[in-house]
Amino acid sequence: MSFAPLFRQTRIGLHGRPFTLYKFKTMRDPKPGEDPLATDAVRLTRFGRFLRATSLDELPTLWNVLKGDMRLVGPRPLLPEYLPLYTPEQMRRHEVKPGITGWAQVNGRNAISWEEKFRLDVWYVDNRSFWLDLKILWLTVWQVLSRKGVSADGHATMPPFAGSGVEQANR
Repeated sequence: MSFAPLFRQTRIGLHGRPFTLYKFKTMRDPKPGEDPLATDAVRLTRFGRFLRATSLDELPTLWNVLKGDMRLVGPRPLLPEYLPLYTPEQMRRHEVKPGITGWAQVNGRNAISWEEKFRLDVWYVDNRSFWLDLKILWLTVWQVLSRKGVSADGHATMPPFAGSGVEQANR
């Protein structure tokens, strides 16, 4: 079991390029034979739950901003395994650098569906501006303070994206 305080994970950034994302670790390592995705609720620590609720787990992500992999505002960077699942419209989210916060985060965070997140991400791509970024940063403060939308109903975080057709069929 690792006690490293930082969590590192490959995410997808501008133009679909991978980069390493840094966050504070909020889950214990999976036990041998334990499916890491199926046990998020079990592996999430009490302190980790607090870090996520307050978004303090995101502080190391500022390093990604300083390195130029990310911006403060933009669509949240997602996992590489989601790339083949996107529709062409959803893929447009990669036309801008990913952000620590974004339009989808201030409009529901993890309490909204993947479809809605992607719709909001593409809306941001089409409407981004300095003033919109300022508005998102301001709304992020209120979103974090309210601790709303941290997790999807019935999940410790958010269920994995399985593609648009699959999500629609499971509703």
